[in-house]
Amino acid sequence: MNTSKPISIIVAIAENYAIGLNNSLLWHISDDLKRFKKLTSGHTVVMGRNTFYSLPIRPLPNRKNIVISDIIEPIEGCTMAYSIEEAIEKMDSDNDNFIIGGGSIYKQFFPFAQTLYITKVHKEFEADTFFPTLDMRQWKLEESTPMLPETINSFSFSYEVYKRV
Repeated sequence: MNTSKPISIIVAIAENYAIGLNNSLLWHISDDLKRFKKLTSGHTVVMGRNTFYSLPIRPLPNRKNIVISDIIEPIEGCTMAYSIEEAIEKMDSDNDNFIIGGGSIYKQFFPFAQTLYITKVHKEFEADTFFPTLDMRQWKLEESTPMLPETINSFSFSYEVYKRV
């Protein structure tokens, strides 16, 4: 399947590509959550059902929320999709569509993404969910902004933006 719709992935990953454990994030980085809100507000966000139910606020305000599920279950305030193809059909044709998780959804959308917004956490974590490994022959690092650890965290992180080559 080919798509001309603008698809971006936004994710925070550890050095070992870990992104989650027991359907929860591995860390809390206040600056990263603010960045996520700033980048995705006014756009479409696409997520799996488990990711949707793990959100502290549902649906995410000021965004079109597309939830992909294998269970026929309408969720108030969300656009439901029952396949990757159906989710792509329901995406915005003109503005960024952000894939926000979880692990299976990232893997399925990875071939269609043109931009990756990655928060790289400079530490390894134990996890049960991982982001696909980046093949640097397919991606070009466009931007990297190192960040100092927040008071509550003992690790540094970087904001990275990759474009598909």
